[in-house]
This record gives sequence, structure tokens and C-alpha cells, in this order.
Amino acid sequence: MRIVSGVLRGRKFNPPSNLPVRPTTDIAKESLFNILNNHIDFQNIKALDLFSGTGNISLELISRGCISVTSIDNNFKCTDFIKKTAEAFKITNIHIIKTNVFNFLKFVNTPFDLIFADPPYDMDGIQTIPDIIFEKNLLTAEGFLVIEHSREFNFENHPHFFDHRLYGKVNFSFFQ
Repeated sequence: MRIVSGVLRGRKFNPPSNLPVRPTTDIAKESLFNILNNHIDFQNIKALDLFSGTGNISLELISRGCISVTSIDNNFKCTDFIKKTAEAFKITNIHIIKTNVFNFLKFVNTPFDLIFADPPYDMDGIQTIPDIIFEKNLLTAEGFLVIEHSREFNFENHPHFFDHRLYGKVNFSFFQ
């Protein structure tokens, strides 16, 4: 895996093969950030990475200048890998929390400028993520929510939905 842009551009990191993850591909990640670049000034935002896995998205966000990134995953091996990678890259503005995402969302009350969620494609409750985010006002007024999901999910009828993009088997739904 590699970081596509920013101060860490070109840096590679190799997650162990025993992590229970399905990382966002470099092509899909680059396409996602090309879209976000048209809407977000990364230099001034606080981001939340739900189901962070390898930390691929968190690291990209930090490389592009986010003020802070909070990475949430319930797997110790994942959070440990992100911590080790952040240390190796000398990153200090990442907050890594090992917990269940839905438990975290119950208690967090700080709004974020960008929330990215990449849940396991077969996980129960994916369709509730936008409702939870908007009911709790977890996005700033100009904030964005992006959910990576399989083709089985369609968020187009959600009142905050505004775009959908498909890159191979990777679907991104955008909310504002």
C-alpha cells in the first residue's frame, strides 16, 4: 500500500496478511480523494475514519494536512498496526481507538468535517450509519460523510445523499 499525495506521498506500508480487512484499493482511494479535493480543503479539517482497518484512509488524510484524524476499529491487530505505522512515519495528530464503531458513535459528541466509513460489506447495520451520523449532528455544517459499501446497498433515498461513485467492486456513497 502507498500514500498517494501530500507530505507522505509515495511512502509505502505493508500490513500483515493476518489482518481481517479488505483495504480500499489504491485506484479507488485515488479516485475518492480526487472527488473530495473539489469539496474539501484538507489543511483545515478534523476527520473520523470508521472501521479504519489498516489505516490506509487515515494516513492519506494526515498526509494531505488534516488537523487531526480519529481512527476507530475494534480489532487489536488493526489498531496496533496503525499505531506502529504512525510512529514509523512520525505522525502525532492521529487518535487511534480500539472499540466497536457503533458503541463509539453512541458516546461521541464532537462534530467532524469529514467522516469516512468502510464497514465490512456483510456487516449488519451498514444502512443505519448515515442516520446515526445525522441524528447526532456529527458533521459540521459543510461536512461530508462517505461510506464505502458493496453494490447490495443503495443510499439514494436518504435525505442527505448527494452522489454515488463506482470503481470496480467499490461503491462510494456521499452525504452532506
